[in-house]
Amino acid sequence: MFVAGSPRAIDPEDAFALMAGLPPLVATVGVFADPDIDDFSDIEEVCPTSFTQLHGNEPDKVVKAIGPDVIKAVRFDPATTKAELARWERSEDVAAILIDGSAGGLGQAFDWKLLPPMLGGISKPIFLAGGLTPENVGEAIRTVRPYAVDVSSGVEREKGVKDAGLIAAFCRAVQEADRG
Repeated sequence: MFVAGSPRAIDPEDAFALMAGLPPLVATVGVFADPDIDDFSDIEEVCPTSFTQLHGNEPDKVVKAIGPDVIKAVRFDPATTKAELARWERSEDVAAILIDGSAGGLGQAFDWKLLPPMLGGISKPIFLAGGLTPENVGEAIRTVRPYAVDVSSGVEREKGVKDAGLIAAFCRAVQEADRG
């Protein structure tokens, strides 16, 4: 998490140290919001990740400069989401599209039932985020059938502090929804 001001932000050097302890073939994701290209490059030089998640209002030229292998986040809005999905579907630099209930990290869910009709014609993997918890992630998966789910605040015992029990419960709920 390389978003300054986030309670989950980490220094690139510390992130790299964590990544060094991962088993082989585990993909890593660097999260940014409206990065300056020079700042992004400086961080990526210290801590190169498999994917870059862009969680701001980045213009196409920034996504292209940062890509490939971008996970582009869009904030769910019934009036604009279909157009945003089509926009990022066309980008060669976007590997997946993450749909969130807020600008990110706020734990705000949205009405998942509104999303499936907007997914027609989208071939890129869809990641679902926003207000997911062990209690509601199963319903979200059954409703949207995303490629992946993204959780942060929904498994925290306090802002920025993860809870191992909540993480385990979240994973069990995901596995159960995938089986059903």
